[in-house]
Amino acid sequence: MLNKEARKEDREGLSIAEGDALISVDCDILGEVLGVMVHEYTQVEGKKLGLGGWIQSTDWNTVQGQLQGPISEVRHPQEMLETRGGLRSHTDRASFNSEKVILKSDCSAFQIVK
Repeated sequence: MLNKEARKEDREGLSIAEGDALISVDCDILGEVLGVMVHEYTQVEGKKLGLGGWIQSTDWNTVQGQLQGPISEVRHPQEMLETRGGLRSHTDRASFNSEKVILKSDCSAFQIVK
């Protein structure tokens, strides 16, 4: 298994020195993720880390969202969503798309969209 720093560099194609650049990344989570506090757990983690973004359930029994903030802070909830999703959930597949460097976050806080 690669160490955390090597995974960072591989994922975004940026050097580790650029770890404080702001990024935006979309996510789609499949598994036992509805009705098991994934939304709330992700929101709490996002707020703790000072991230902007949102998370919501879809009509296809998945959870989707967007994370915005410094690369070093966005990686924590990404890894959480990839491995477990939340306290009582199970992630079968997590995809992260449209990752891009941004100048400023579009979201002032991390929200649950109903």
